[in-house]
Amino acid sequence: MTFQTPPPVPPRQAPEQVAFDRRELGVILGLYGRMVAAGEWRDYGISHLRDAAVFSVFRRTAEHPIYRIEKRPKLRQRQGQYAVLGMDGQVLKRGHELKTVLRVLERKLIRAVE
Repeated sequence: MTFQTPPPVPPRQAPEQVAFDRRELGVILGLYGRMVAAGEWRDYGISHLRDAAVFSVFRRTAEHPIYRIEKRPKLRQRQGQYAVLGMDGQVLKRGHELKTVLRVLERKLIRAVE
């Protein structure tokens, strides 16, 4: 009587997800904190999808996001993996470095002092 071992089953790979790393979240949350202190933003949400990571910013909890900060690694070699999108989906800024892309939102903090 001979025993045969079954062929090895290839491991199932969970679908990869794109996520913000600690440094990227530090930069985003730093801006978020300043905007909350200024009274501009109230809430946020983070989504980790198969092809993108999205940080959504809300003025109020129960509405659509006013801005979305996206990371799409597939666009790294083309237009840049980071993008800031407005409420209507229009790309406000796209680039290779997160800090330079977020400058479009930091301009909202600059106000004339009376």
